[in-house]
Amino acid sequence: MMNSAVRIASDVVPFSRPYRSQSELRNLESVLSSGHLHGDGAFTKAAADKIRALSGSGQVLVTTSATHALEMATSLLGIGVGDEVIVPSFTFPSAADAVARTGARCVFVDLDPATGNLDPQQVSEAVGTQTKAISIMHYGGVPVDIDSIEAIALDHGLPIIEDNAHGLGVIAGSRTLGSVGILAAQSFHSTKNVQCGEGGALQINDPQFVERAEIMREKGTNRSQFLRGQVDKYSWVDWGSSYLPSELNAAVLDSQLDDFAEIQRRRFAVWDHYARELEDWAHANRVERMSPPLGIHGAHLFYLLMPTWDAQGALIAHLANLGIVATFHYVPLDSSTAGRRYGRSLQPLTKSEDFSRRLVRLPLWAGMSDDQLERVVSGVRSFRVL
Repeated sequence: MMNSAVRIASDVVPFSRPYRSQSELRNLESVLSSGHLHGDGAFTKAAADKIRALSGSGQVLVTTSATHALEMATSLLGIGVGDEVIVPSFTFPSAADAVARTGARCVFVDLDPATGNLDPQQVSEAVGTQTKAISIMHYGGVPVDIDSIEAIALDHGLPIIEDNAHGLGVIAGSRTLGSVGILAAQSFHSTKNVQCGEGGALQINDPQFVERAEIMREKGTNRSQFLRGQVDKYSWVDWGSSYLPSELNAAVLDSQLDDFAEIQRRRFAVWDHYARELEDWAHANRVERMSPPLGIHGAHLFYLLMPTWDAQGALIAHLANLGIVATFHYVPLDSSTAGRRYGRSLQPLTKSEDFSRRLVRLPLWAGMSDDQLERVVSGVRSFRVL
């Protein structure tokens, strides 16, 4: 007889599972039949139009990843050796990689424990003579303190680079996430709400960057102008790289964007169930549930903040023993090997460390069954904090 702690893969509740749209196979067949498998075909254009409508951004260029979109953003802003960019320590390394690759230095700042987003007060304190930009991320699709960050940026004449990997379609007051930064990045990695395996987008909210961004994305050539009939032949005109995804990726992405409303409906149903059903358990065990201050988020993730560092690992292990995959999240960048090499901080970032070492993310995806959802809730409720 199989030990109850050892489960076959089909019996495991995974942390995440990519959404499958009804039209993706039809779209893929359309691309394969057309012979146009490289980028910038009909599906690339359609996907860009839908992203622009959801984000309120001025221009959208679909890219191979959000990492590449962030790389393009730092290059477009002319950031380089001797410059500094303010970056949240609690974020994915891509934001810092995009800075480090230019030769510039990251200045890491701490977070607000209520949201997981960067603390505006620390951003203000971090601005110096070498600061060239402020990089922000909306953790879990919860908006940063937009008014405060924009006021700091305006006071010092600094552009905002916006990492919106978690917040497609999220509206905060009169603003849509993705339209806050002068340049913004979107992710369509398989773990995101909308996905195409690997993919991203650069959202351009200042038209002065559009032409150079097109050139940069097309290996440094003016091929986009050629395809529009603006030049009679294309050639190498500036620095660039291969940031353009294939039409196959775009076909999957476009089909997912068609289902955006349904994806979000399903994810919010899971998020709301966790928030409701774990309230009493959380209170009894001194656990903080993810509770966006304004109730605004993208249903990208649901987390619990355990009362101690040890309790984080204990809950993850407890759920794993029940065949449920829960996980931690970012290791603060200022404490990482590369972070110490390519960045600095003005003070110990104790809030980021504490947040990281207490956080547990629960499984959340659009196709979760009622049985899987109840298994997670029951599994969490069966855990007691010592």
